[in-house]
Amino acid sequence: MNGSSSGPAVNGSAQRGLRGNDPVRLHVTTALAQAIVWPFILIDLFMLLVYVRRQVLRLEARYILFAQTLFADVVFLLLTNFGLISYYVNLLVPMAFCVPLCIVMDALAQVSPNMILAMCLERYVAVCMPLRHVDIFTPHRTILLIVAVWFLSFMRPLVDLVILLTYIAESYFHTMASCSYEVLLQQGWHMMMRGNVYILKLVFTVVILCFTYGSIMHVARRASGDNKQAASKGQRTMLLHVLQLFFCTLEAVSPFIEARVLELRDINIFLIVRYFDFLAFHIFSRAISPLIYGFRDEKFHFALKYYACCKFNHISSQQEGPPLGKDKCTNKKELQTALK
Repeated sequence: MNGSSSGPAVNGSAQRGLRGNDPVRLHVTTALAQAIVWPFILIDLFMLLVYVRRQVLRLEARYILFAQTLFADVVFLLLTNFGLISYYVNLLVPMAFCVPLCIVMDALAQVSPNMILAMCLERYVAVCMPLRHVDIFTPHRTILLIVAVWFLSFMRPLVDLVILLTYIAESYFHTMASCSYEVLLQQGWHMMMRGNVYILKLVFTVVILCFTYGSIMHVARRASGDNKQAASKGQRTMLLHVLQLFFCTLEAVSPFIEARVLELRDINIFLIVRYFDFLAFHIFSRAISPLIYGFRDEKFHFALKYYACCKFNHISSQQEGPPLGKDKCTNKKELQTALK
């Protein structure tokens, strides 16, 4: 269905076989996916716009990192939706277009988990080294961290591209096929290597999560008063990040599940599993987690609440905050908390 989902690169007749023989089901599932995808895209765009307009959010490292996950998820959902529509209309594209698209989509699929891992480290520093947090996560260093995350996210698909170029002829890029990431994986050992790299990355991620969560939990037990409250809040935030990474892990595992189901040679079961994976792991995992984090954070929540109620056209882009006397969306105490 998309550049990071399962399914080999197939020709037109094979793709029609994987589409099934029920046009009604294809119409209904595609329409349902559109009804689900676009609200999440619009909400994420709204949250990103709120971040851009609130200078107080743009100065804190966790919000800068969170905005990057929003941006990557919005682009990923748009490209994934394009892949779904191309699947619906049985669109075959030249490899010269498909290969760069798959590289971008695979990189975007990795940006969110990598950025969440960076957010975990930021929370670790904020809770365990609060006096050094301002010095470590300055805006400049946060930008450098974001550049490193994007670079690492593009590294694996670019390596796959280099390996692909050593095995194919130039005519390969002129062929027409259904677009999926497997067009870059022409050798069995290459697919095995990619799986092993994923396992190593998963182990590395688990180690960092265990270290950061264990350190925050240790601080939370020893702290008292306001420090204990901050540590407990950081502990709950870490649990949320673990949930986000769990969703991303399920998304990476879904191609292997679909491949095993396809071996059963029951196309109806395969289509059901594939559609469930698409909604659960590619859509909900990308959309629900940022929403939970955005609405759970007090400062971001009040900013969202204000702009959702009072509309953007009531405030000029030069204003740093809404006039307290004219606010009809929140009470004065809530608004002061949001703009603090």
